[in-house]
Amino acid sequence: MTQTNPPKALLFDVFGTCVDWRSTVTTFLSKTAEDTLSSSSSSLPSLVRTTAPTIDWGEFAWQWRKSYYEFTRSYDPTTGPFKSVDQHHLLSLIELLREYQLEGLWDEEELQRISMIWHFLDPWSDSAKGLQMLNQKFETATLSNGNTTLLTDLRTHGSLPFKHILSAENFGAYKPHADVYNGAAQQLGVQTNECAMVAAHLGDLHAAKHKCGYQTIYVERPQEETWDKEEVDDARRGGWVDIWVNENEGGFEEVARRLGCTMPEEGLYHETGGITGQLQRHTDSHDKDLEQQAREGIYHEDASIVR
Repeated sequence: MTQTNPPKALLFDVFGTCVDWRSTVTTFLSKTAEDTLSSSSSSLPSLVRTTAPTIDWGEFAWQWRKSYYEFTRSYDPTTGPFKSVDQHHLLSLIELLREYQLEGLWDEEELQRISMIWHFLDPWSDSAKGLQMLNQKFETATLSNGNTTLLTDLRTHGSLPFKHILSAENFGAYKPHADVYNGAAQQLGVQTNECAMVAAHLGDLHAAKHKCGYQTIYVERPQEETWDKEEVDDARRGGWVDIWVNENEGGFEEVARRLGCTMPEEGLYHETGGITGQLQRHTDSHDKDLEQQAREGIYHEDASIVR
C-alpha cells in the first residue's frame, strides 16, 4: 500500500475486529445464568442447579466462539444448502450446554434469545469514530462470516457507520474461501487490488492477500489473534501486511490517521445503548419456530445487501 496506490474500499472483519464479542458474551451468559438460578419460578434439574454456579462463563464463551471457527473453516459450499451463522450459534449453544451438563438450564424460548446475543456485541471504543473518519475518503463495508441481519443489527447497536453491509452469506461460502473476497470486490465495483481487508486476525488477511490480491491492514485486539508468536513474528518480518496497528495505538482511529483522514465533527457518532431491551425486542419479533427450523436445516436469513 502506497500513497500512489491507496485502496478505494476498506472491508472489515467484524467479530473481534470491530466488536468485543468476548466481554459482551461472557457478561451476558454469566448474568443470564445468575438470574435463572435466583428466579423462584425456575424449576431446574438438581444436577444443573449444582453445576451452573461452578461454570467459567468466559471459557464457555470461548468454546462457543471456537465452534464458530471450526464451522466456518470446515464448511464446504458444494455440500448442500447454506447454513447461516445464526443457525450455527443456536445449535452449537444447545450442544455446549449438553457437554457442560447444563441441559434444562434454559427453555427453548430462552435458548433462542440467548443465541441472538451475537447480534448485540459492543464495539471497541475506537470503532465508531474511526469508521466515521475513514468514511470521508473510502468506501467502507463489513466483510464478515456473520449473516446479513446479524451484521445489520451490530451496525445499529454499535452506531457503526458502515456504508455497505457485505456478508459471506451473499456469496454462499465462508472466509477464508476466495469466493467471499472476490465477490465482495465485484459487489463494490472495484478490483481486488483496490480493496484493503481490515482485520484482527492474520489468517483472514493472509487469505485476502495471497488468494485474491487484497491490500491488508492489521489491527491488533486483545486475545484475538489465533496464530502463535512465531507465526506472528514471521508475518511482521514478511512484509505482506501493509499497515500494522499495535494493540495500544488507537485501533481504527490510528488506521484513519495513517491513511490521511481527519477527525469527524462532534456529534456524528454516539455510544451504544444497553443490550437487554434490544435483545428482547429483537427476539420478540422473530419467528417463534426458529429453533425447530434450525434443527431441520431450513432457516435462512435475508441475503440482500444493505446499502
